Amino acid sequence: MQQSQEFHELRSAYRSFTFPMSVAFFLWYVAYVLLSIFFPAQMSIPFLGMNVGLWLGVLQFVTTFIITWAYIKYANQNIEPKAAAIREKMEG
Repeated sequence: MQQSQEFHELRSAYRSFTFPMSVAFFLWYVAYVLLSIFFPAQMSIPFLGMNVGLWLGVLQFVTTFIITWAYIKYANQNIEPKAAAIREKMEG
């Protein structure tokens, strides 16, 4: 089954979302860390009751939830149907 066209399409559908999103989130995380290291004065500027650094930290969590939501939508539309077809083919 691993050599089949269906499996390659499934793996491609999975990778086309997860790899770019992982790279994007990693770069966003590294940017946050680098800002904290090289621009501590700017990160400590008060903004809406917290400092900029804390807001960016909260945005890390928000970004995680948004990526999770986007992945669920993507998987339900693009990955699950392909996986179900493979599962049905293997079991039936």
